[in-house]
Amino acid sequence: MSATELRIDLGRFRKDVEALASIGRDPTGGISRPAWSPAHEEGRAWLLAQLRAAGLAARVDPAGNVFGRLGEGTPVVMTGSHIDTVPRGGPLDGALGVLAGLECLRAIAASGTRPARALEVAAFTDEEGRFYGFFGSRAMTGSLDPRLAERLTDPAGLALPEAMRRAGFDLARAPEARRATQEIAAYVELHIEQGPWLETESLPIGVVEGIVGIRRFRLTFVGQPDHAGTTPMDRRKDAFLTAAEYATKSRELVVRGGEGRAVTTIGVVDVRPGVSNIVPERAALLQELRDPEPAVLERLAARTLQAARRVARRRGLILETEHLMRAEPVRMSPRIQAVIEAAAAHLGLPTRRMPSGAGHDAQVLAAVTDAGMIFVPSQGGRSHRPDEWTDWPALERGANVLLGTLLRLAG
Repeated sequence: MSATELRIDLGRFRKDVEALASIGRDPTGGISRPAWSPAHEEGRAWLLAQLRAAGLAARVDPAGNVFGRLGEGTPVVMTGSHIDTVPRGGPLDGALGVLAGLECLRAIAASGTRPARALEVAAFTDEEGRFYGFFGSRAMTGSLDPRLAERLTDPAGLALPEAMRRAGFDLARAPEARRATQEIAAYVELHIEQGPWLETESLPIGVVEGIVGIRRFRLTFVGQPDHAGTTPMDRRKDAFLTAAEYATKSRELVVRGGEGRAVTTIGVVDVRPGVSNIVPERAALLQELRDPEPAVLERLAARTLQAARRVARRRGLILETEHLMRAEPVRMSPRIQAVIEAAAAHLGLPTRRMPSGAGHDAQVLAAVTDAGMIFVPSQGGRSHRPDEWTDWPALERGANVLLGTLLRLAG
C-alpha cells in the first residue's frame, strides 16, 4: 500500500476512545479527569502503555506532557492535544486529537512507511486550566510563568505545587520541559469543533484560520459583613449585590462593544462568609473574555475592569483584581491550512476555513512553529458537557485527514 492510500483502523481507534472515556467517569454524569488528579494520572499511565504497545518511543517530561515518537532526529512533525477534561465533560474534547495522533502513528508504523521526518504525538497537561491554562504546552514552548504558577489554585483552593507533588511532579522542574524551537517543524491538532457551524452546513472538515485570545481574571468585591435582619438595606455594603450588578453590566458592555464576536463568561462565583443571615462580605468572580482580534480583546478587558471599579466605588466597596491567564489571538499557518485542504481533497472531502472560538494548545505552539488545526462537526454544537459527541464516520474522516496531513508534512 502506498502512503497516499494509507488509512486509519477505525475499530482500533474506537477501542482507544472508549477505553480512555472509561477513565474518570463521574457518578453524576460525564467524565471528570482534571489535570493532576488521580483520574488524570490513571489516564496518563494508560496512554503511556498504549504508546509503548504501538512500538513508539514514549516519555513524560517534567511538566507532565506525554510524548510518543516514531522515527529519529529533529525537527519533528508533531500532533496531539490533551487528555484532561472539564468537570463532567465529554469523551472527545482533547482526547480525540491525542488518540487520533496515536492511531495515525500506529498506522504509519504498521505499513512500513518511513517518513523523512520523525513524527510525535503529544498529550499536553492542563489545557483546560484547572490551575493554569495550557500549562504543558506553555512549559514546552518556554512561555510558562513560574511565579504565577506558584500561587495558582483550583476552584476548591488546592494549590498547583501541591497538586503536582501529589502526582509525583515538581513545579520547580517544569521549565526543564522547554524544547528548542528548531526541534519542531510543524504542529497539527485534530479537534471537535465545539460549535454548530460544520453540522449546520453539512461540511465534514473545518480548516482553522485563527484562534481567539483569552483573558481570565478574578475580581473580588470586598464589602462589610452585617446582620441580615437588623441592617437597613440602604446601609449595607453587600458584596454579592455589587458583583451581580457588575456581572450584568459586563455582559452589556461586551455585547455592545465586541463587534458581534466577543464573548464573556463568569463561570465561578464564591460568596463569603456564605451564611444566610450575614450580609456577604466578599464575592469573587472568575471571568473570561474571548475575541479573535487582539485590539478588541485588549479594549474590552480594560473597559470591563473599569466598569468593575466604578460599580465598587459607587457602592462603597473595595475591588481586588488578579490576572490569571493571558492567551493572545493567533493566526494558523497558511502553509498548514493548504496542506490540510490538500489531504481532505485527496479523500474527496469538502472543507471550510473558519475561526476557533475555543482556546487550544495549537495557539501556544503557533508561537514557535507552523501550526494548524482540523475540525470535525460536533453534534448539536455541544461540548464541555456529558452529551458531547461526534459520530464515528465523522471521526474516521477527521483522523484520515490528519493522517494525510502528517504524511505530507513529514515528507
